[in-house]
Amino acid sequence: MMGHHLQPFALHFLALTFPLVALGFSDETLEKATKSEGYCSRILRAQGTRREGYNEFSLRVEGDPEFYKPGNNYRVTLSAATPAYFRGFTLIALKEGKEGDKEEDHAGTFQIIDEEETQFMSNCPVAVTESTPRRRTRIHVFWTAPPVGTGCVILKASIVQKRIIYFQDEGSLTKKLCEQDSTFEGVTDKPILDCCACGTAKYRLTFYGNWSEKTHPKDYPRRANHWSAIIGGSHSKNYVLWEYGGYASEGVKQVAELGSPVKMEEEIRQQSDEVLTVIKAKAQWPAWQPLNVRAAPSAEFSVDRTRHLMSFLTMLGPSPDWNVGLSAEDLCTKDCGWVQKVVQDLIPWDAGTDSGVTYESPNKPTIPQEKIRPLTSLDHPQSPFYDPEGGSIAVVARVVIERIARKGEQCNIIPDNVDDIVADLVPEEKEEDDTPETCIYSNWSPWSACSSSTCDKGKRMRQRMLKAQLDLSVPCPDTQDFQPCMGPGCSDEDGSTCMMSEWITWSPCTVSCGMGMRSRERYVKQFPDDGSMCKVPTEETEKCIVNEECSPSSCLVTEWAEWNECSASCGIGMKKRHRMIKMTPADGSMCNTETTEVEKCMMPECHTIPCMLSPWSEWSDCSVTCGKGMRTRQRMLKSAAELGDCNEELEQVEKCMLPECPIDCELTEWSKWSECNKSCGKGHMIRTRMIKMEPQFGGAPCPETVQRKKCRIRKCLRGPGLEKRRWKEAREKRRSEHAKEDVDGELYPGCKMRPWTAWSECTKLCGGGIQERFMTVKKRFKSTQFTSCKDKKEIRACNVHPC
Repeated sequence: MMGHHLQPFALHFLALTFPLVALGFSDETLEKATKSEGYCSRILRAQGTRREGYNEFSLRVEGDPEFYKPGNNYRVTLSAATPAYFRGFTLIALKEGKEGDKEEDHAGTFQIIDEEETQFMSNCPVAVTESTPRRRTRIHVFWTAPPVGTGCVILKASIVQKRIIYFQDEGSLTKKLCEQDSTFEGVTDKPILDCCACGTAKYRLTFYGNWSEKTHPKDYPRRANHWSAIIGGSHSKNYVLWEYGGYASEGVKQVAELGSPVKMEEEIRQQSDEVLTVIKAKAQWPAWQPLNVRAAPSAEFSVDRTRHLMSFLTMLGPSPDWNVGLSAEDLCTKDCGWVQKVVQDLIPWDAGTDSGVTYESPNKPTIPQEKIRPLTSLDHPQSPFYDPEGGSIAVVARVVIERIARKGEQCNIIPDNVDDIVADLVPEEKEEDDTPETCIYSNWSPWSACSSSTCDKGKRMRQRMLKAQLDLSVPCPDTQDFQPCMGPGCSDEDGSTCMMSEWITWSPCTVSCGMGMRSRERYVKQFPDDGSMCKVPTEETEKCIVNEECSPSSCLVTEWAEWNECSASCGIGMKKRHRMIKMTPADGSMCNTETTEVEKCMMPECHTIPCMLSPWSEWSDCSVTCGKGMRTRQRMLKSAAELGDCNEELEQVEKCMLPECPIDCELTEWSKWSECNKSCGKGHMIRTRMIKMEPQFGGAPCPETVQRKKCRIRKCLRGPGLEKRRWKEAREKRRSEHAKEDVDGELYPGCKMRPWTAWSECTKLCGGGIQERFMTVKKRFKSTQFTSCKDKKEIRACNVHPC
């Protein structure tokens, strides 16, 4: 891009954070300060304990630019790194070297983003401060840069934490911006100087796409990602294909929204006096492949002294209206030579014609149309390029423009170190057909007559029909093609050309029976510019035959009328023409002459009209409120039903996953009550239940798993023989247990049982668990009639103390 730098511009941006009272300002002090000091100057002289070089606070401008563009909006962020914070703040924008005591010392204007966080200061309305003092780590405001020629800029921050003011004249709380050269970042509203280079130069444009799931993973469209066909041209400064801050033409809109270059090419060719070469290169499906698999697309073009600029664009698809490209890239140097090489990284820009925010957003026309602008990382939270920190967008492509030849006498002020002058430039290669492979067309029709009947420039048209669209997600180019032309008998090179009218229709035949003559005429609309006479014929005659048989028994008929329209709109049809009987035979006989003639006619090939479908709707809500469910989206058939059946799906269903559903605690049934834990007196019994499923994802917690209740068997005996009796009872109990183990048949008639197993380990260390033991059948007697001979199981509570 050309470097036409304007005068440097400076802005002094001061960010202060302090409650005024905390800094020792009384009402009287404020009043005196307001009266004795200049405009807003008091806030630059706040009292308090100051510390320099505190790097936990920072002031940042969106995208970290080194320059600003006059009139552009920028997001400014004041932030504190964890665990630091600040309670209040003040932001001021000053021109470099100014004290702020006059209104004209301030530059640009602020815009409030969040009224709960920020407000304009009542006693200094150009400054922004906090709405309420509280702990905060980040605030955002918009700042609109001042007009051209205001000066170089410093963004300076000072903040207060309690009674300490942190400020910095250099470092993380200070940032310097200078006014951006209007050529910066492809902005095309720069004045373009006349080119002084001689001869012509030939260049090769090579496009390297870098938009892939690896480099841009957020919401990357896996199915239909592609770059549309490249379209552009080398042109003069009198023609603009596209530019930042301008409005997209219909051709740019069709590239941006549909990926179709046809209308754009038509617009470029209509500017034939301002355009030297149309630049075209094939679309890329998918958007990225290694260079050893697919070569980067390229195109060659030429430039000359008048048409020394080049512009191009290509859509990244699918997208609402997002493109990359160059606008008015000047290949002429200030030293009257030709640029050897241009390498430019590209970020996407918005054509301003569709308001979608994601790659596959439904069509949402922007009304009224907006200006072309670069995308930023803060456009919308759903944008695939969104970054809450406002960082720069990762590069999606790179274009390399390399000079490959020069022709004619060169007039470089500084000699060129590349010897690429040739005797003659090879004409640009025949433009490749960039029609997607999924679009099947008929052959082109012949060219129509020129729209201009004079020697003024017009255009002619040819058509083809879309026979099939194999992939509805891939847009097909238009079915019309245009070419510049001039009226009949006109030529760019011949100054002695006559401009003629169209031929007038043929006159009637000179005879009503037999062979005669007929004629037609045209006239001179404009004589040659060189004053010579027109030598182009203005009259034509030809033979005509009417009523071949001229006998008394023949009919006299009129000439044939023009043919009617073909009966078919495509394929083979029939057409008719008629004539009338002027006079019946003189001998009174019947008139056997045909008055109607029919013949076949051929129209363009018939084709299957593809389904015309609306874009997909947004996905519905998930069918469940938690866990796994389904969601749907629909589209509508837009083409008329009589055009044929449409087998494309109108509804899609896919799985969706929401946060897991809460799972409540699940428990077993209560066990039987245990035996009383005392053999006499007051005791207690317990019963337990086990947890089958622990609660998950916020489900209901588990209730108690152990219950107790009182039990009383008999009163305990008291007296001198009490201990003896207890010892005796315990001995008897042990004997009975041994007998129970040895004489199973008495306890379990008809069975011989194995002894009880040992108690299992407790299922819990605290809070109430259970233990189990088992007795299995060892032998069943055949003669037994009892059904109670089966395995036994006992459960008891354990570790019932609280956890």
